[in-house]
Amino acid sequence: MELRQLVYFIEVAEREHVSEAAANLHVAQSAVSRQIANLEAELGVSLFDREGRNIKITHIGKTFLSHAKTAIKAVEHAKKQVDEYLDPERGTIKIGFPTSLASHLLPMIASEFKKKYPRIAFQLRQGSYNFLIESVKKREIDVAFLGPVPTDDPEIKGDILFLERLHALVPSTNPIANKKSVHLLELSNEAFVLFPKGFILHNLAIEGCKQAGFRPIVTSEGEDLDAIKGLVAAGIGITLLPESAFDNSNPHYSKKLIIDTPQLRRTVGIITPKNKELSPSEKVFYNFVKEFFSVLQ
Repeated sequence: MELRQLVYFIEVAEREHVSEAAANLHVAQSAVSRQIANLEAELGVSLFDREGRNIKITHIGKTFLSHAKTAIKAVEHAKKQVDEYLDPERGTIKIGFPTSLASHLLPMIASEFKKKYPRIAFQLRQGSYNFLIESVKKREIDVAFLGPVPTDDPEIKGDILFLERLHALVPSTNPIANKKSVHLLELSNEAFVLFPKGFILHNLAIEGCKQAGFRPIVTSEGEDLDAIKGLVAAGIGITLLPESAFDNSNPHYSKKLIIDTPQLRRTVGIITPKNKELSPSEKVFYNFVKEFFSVLQ
């Protein structure tokens, strides 16, 4: 079995179209068909059902696809280990991050790291909480910043970097905006603007309100921070957001309020896979991040 056969098979399996796969691989269609046929002959099974020009991956083909992807990732990781063994300060790190950490934390870390290690490159991927965890598990992302830090996943190692408070964001036209701080229970009759169910910031807001003794009246939802902030600024409702979701400037037509009681906090940290050794450049970044925040603390 050749590595090339696995690469061709994965491309065809994901597209279920030989000519499209060949075009993307920049090889002749006949070459792709031949390698797939050789692979099936060696395995002794049909990986695809063929109906004229159309093909569809078989059940056993789907099983083989999962393992083939794992094998390719392992080979890529091994090559990266060798390359970075020769030069630990040259490499590319795939970093995941959520929306709430995009405006301040990530740019700060990336900027400071680049000053010290200019030859290490980044590939950045923004995603939801669960997406980032799964991507780290599948080796699609090397490390990810996350809040709160997962503590009960057997495949994920989480390191807490700091704690941050949650604040209320209210329209500047709301009388409560004249206050500097509030008891969360004071907001129990307000309309809330939250992320949809399934988003971690939705869960944090709901749990925070439960701690204060009420369930929020959710009238509107948004799937990104700008949408949430925009709805609040328009006077649609109020929301709860972590400190890192705010930039240094005051939001237009809205006001950030400290929540005195209960004091809501979340952990923020970095996650890595438990079952994979970090490459040299990843270790450099990981150690830099931990040291950077230990100094800040």
